[in-house]
Amino acid sequence: MPHRQEPETLAALDLGSNSFHMVVVHPDGGRFKVVDRMREVVRLGAGLDAQQRLTPEASDRALRCLERFGQRIRHLPKDAVRAVGTNALRMARNGERFLRAAELALGHPIDVVSGYEEARLIYLGVSHGLGDDANLRLVADIGGGSTELIVGRRFEPQVMQSLHVGCVGLSQAFFSDGLIDARRMRAAVIAARQEFEPVEEEIGATGWEVAVGASGTLLAINRLLQAHGWAEDGITLAGLRRLEAAMIAVGHVQRLGELGVSNDRAPVLPGGLAIALGLFEELGVSRMRVSDSALREGLLYDLMGRINDEDVREQTVLSLRQRFGVERAQVARVAATCAHFLTQVGRRWLPADAESAKLLGWAASLHEIGHTISHSQYQKHGAYLLHHLDMPGFSRGDQNRLSNLVRAHRRKLPAADFGEGVEAQTQLRFALLLRLAVVLHRARGAMAPVEATLKAEDHVLRLAFPRGWLAAHALTTADLEQEAEYLLSVGYKLKFK
Repeated sequence: MPHRQEPETLAALDLGSNSFHMVVVHPDGGRFKVVDRMREVVRLGAGLDAQQRLTPEASDRALRCLERFGQRIRHLPKDAVRAVGTNALRMARNGERFLRAAELALGHPIDVVSGYEEARLIYLGVSHGLGDDANLRLVADIGGGSTELIVGRRFEPQVMQSLHVGCVGLSQAFFSDGLIDARRMRAAVIAARQEFEPVEEEIGATGWEVAVGASGTLLAINRLLQAHGWAEDGITLAGLRRLEAAMIAVGHVQRLGELGVSNDRAPVLPGGLAIALGLFEELGVSRMRVSDSALREGLLYDLMGRINDEDVREQTVLSLRQRFGVERAQVARVAATCAHFLTQVGRRWLPADAESAKLLGWAASLHEIGHTISHSQYQKHGAYLLHHLDMPGFSRGDQNRLSNLVRAHRRKLPAADFGEGVEAQTQLRFALLLRLAVVLHRARGAMAPVEATLKAEDHVLRLAFPRGWLAAHALTTADLEQEAEYLLSVGYKLKFK
């Protein structure tokens, strides 16, 4: 892809389970200058009902917040904004419906990221904030709905875990009526330790040297410890226990203001403290530094990387090709033909932006990934892998689109997988280009029909070959006849001569 000019203004949004955050910056030589910050407590995670659906009240709070954020960034181009949803939106069964309204309110697309991808972005932000520190770090981020643990050195994460325990959920489970006592706090700490126990051996085996905490809960705890003189230079286990004793002494969430806790932090701090204690006790942490940089900063550095041709998704695709033994020459031929067809059909028929074009190229690069399981129905195996694998840099939405393209690249077209609407039509047309490229390269290098031209208008595709070419390639002619039948089932006509 051609190098894109870096926008003058970038924005990153972290739509967390407790709070929504936005930061607006001006890029400056690989770093950035913050020009605006916005934060609102939305408590999206607390708005999940017993069926894991967002309540109307929680949705309304979130949408009003996004409308206010949208007023600040609606004018920015699409590739200058990255907004991600985390655990609450991962869990919400009606999340897709909410996201459609949320994107309209914000004026920009919103990606829901996996816990693994959230951990990667957090580490990216923290590592840039700490600079070129050669120590092996354990980075912890206690969010509203999940806790991320990452071990890495410099800018490279080595172990990443996302655990389903957050300050909102644990506070609801043990302190929902606001009462804080020793029995409840100890039960909450044990519950947190149970979440950390399965990863304790893996994290400990890395031999991490320093611990770093990031984001709201740990930053708030650090401020309290420093303000009361209960710890010096970061968070300590002794300091956490003094804070625990003080919270038990005041006895209720509504009285935490006496300790200097803000009103919006008070309802979720007991659960956050219990997670911090569980983390320190289970993983053997004695002292933890804190970092002001985390997910939002990671989003910005990731966004700048995409703009400046340092897209981590390219490395992810390359790694998957190598891991699953995909034949490089074959997928390169298919990808080149896809790109050729994309330029020929024109933007009127397929209005593809740079991101969409990349996705088509990645689908071409990975369309044979299912061969590692079986040649029979390998398109289904490939789609399953791409839907469920941890893929650094990819949002859940992009993984779903990539999975659908691979699933649809041969045999019967599962048009229903693409859904409905304009985007579904666009994704289906991408699938048609991929299918035609795969058909033309079925001989795997024995022939290369580079002279084939493709024209598209409405629901008709016309392939043209040099005179006599089809007569000399009877197998390809038969494949195209079969392909015409498949396309007809989804309302498209394929004509070739």
